[in-house]
Amino acid sequence: MHEPPAQPRSNATSLSSHTDAPTPNPASPSPRYAWYVVAVLTLIYVFSFIDRQILNLLVAPIRRDLGIGDTAMSLLMGFTFAIFYTFFGIPLGRLADTRSRRGIIAIGFVAWSLFTAACGLVQTFWQMALMRMGVGIGEASLSPSAYSMISDYFPPHLRATAISVYSMGIYLGHGLAMILGGLVLQFASRQELWSLPFIGATRPWQVIFFAVGLPGIACALLLLTVREPKRREVRSHTAVPFREVLRYMRLNSRTFLCHNFGISFMAMTAYGFGAWIPTLFIRVHGWTAAETGLTVGLVVLVCGPAGIVCGGRLADHLRARGYRDANMRVMWIAALCWLPVAVATVLAPSPGLALLLLVPCKFLLASPFGVAPSAITEIMPNEMRGQAAASYLFVNNLVGLGFGPTAIALLTDYVFRNENMLPYSMAVVATASLSIAALILRTGLRPFAGSLERLKTWDTAKAVGD
Repeated sequence: MHEPPAQPRSNATSLSSHTDAPTPNPASPSPRYAWYVVAVLTLIYVFSFIDRQILNLLVAPIRRDLGIGDTAMSLLMGFTFAIFYTFFGIPLGRLADTRSRRGIIAIGFVAWSLFTAACGLVQTFWQMALMRMGVGIGEASLSPSAYSMISDYFPPHLRATAISVYSMGIYLGHGLAMILGGLVLQFASRQELWSLPFIGATRPWQVIFFAVGLPGIACALLLLTVREPKRREVRSHTAVPFREVLRYMRLNSRTFLCHNFGISFMAMTAYGFGAWIPTLFIRVHGWTAAETGLTVGLVVLVCGPAGIVCGGRLADHLRARGYRDANMRVMWIAALCWLPVAVATVLAPSPGLALLLLVPCKFLLASPFGVAPSAITEIMPNEMRGQAAASYLFVNNLVGLGFGPTAIALLTDYVFRNENMLPYSMAVVATASLSIAALILRTGLRPFAGSLERLKTWDTAKAVGD
């Protein structure tokens, strides 16, 4: 599976500051404070994924009360959120290259928390769709700014690990959404209707949206303790025209196409499984929503962060051994290893075996999603990182989140025409998307190494010009 390193180990220290060698900077903050900032950003990312993923545990009651099927439900879980998350990510990523990234995150955090709480007020499918669009717009403010801030707080040889720690928020948030949702649902389901002040009669699933959305408004105050970092290696504080970003991306088109679409096809399975795994245990294996939330949530909470951090550490280890394509290589390895485990998990004949297989499944699922954004920051000039991250998130979420849950639902509703065939729909999507992802990512290894060299030439030319 492994190829010889592109550079001999003895040359590893000669790489530019954009790859391996740390650049001393006396103005840099202390490592302890840098990791504190990562902790705050990770906590905010946890909130974003709680607000994003809580819907996945509530499929049955929302379907019942809104009178919709699996396909319409998948649009709420995926497409209505993803379309606005992706399109608003581009202008917000552009702002992140020149404006206060801390301020952008703070405004977005309050906005998506309010929209999440407002999901508890809806009475129709279209009202829920509008609220999910609002959540998507708010959350689009977070990751481009967070990736950019972390890249400025950490030297290149630690960025994959730091961004992987931040990306733990995906699985901490997903796991906590399942666990807290299960606990609140267990409590709230003790009676059919709740009477809340100023709101009136409320269903148990609506209470959950209030419980997970409103605390985020108070948590936004933590950003007051975070300093905006000095931008590393940046030569201009004016916004780089998007046409120049596109020109640079065209110079590296093979790398960006292989990276963005490779990880996006992996995301189809990741988001598809995240959306429908709870329903699989409820619908096929006969568990209650509360049991599923507590059990599946615990697996996600432990295995997701472990997988994403191990992926980052593996990339940093491979880079130290001379593999310049380390980030892309980890993504490719993850796709190959994840495919058989994913299919076996959803086709397991018993809930016990399915839960056992879910442990390596979630570990492997998580492992590439920290190194993927790190790879983008590694090959981009500093003043373009926010826009490049937004472009990566645009493709990743439009393909993965926008189509992953819906592809599974369409197979269930219109091909198999039986809701109990959900495991087979999941297996088909996993087999197709992960096979394509592995092929694309393998193709991108050599272009990625070339993009690292091209960045050194670009920086040298810009420095001479300035």
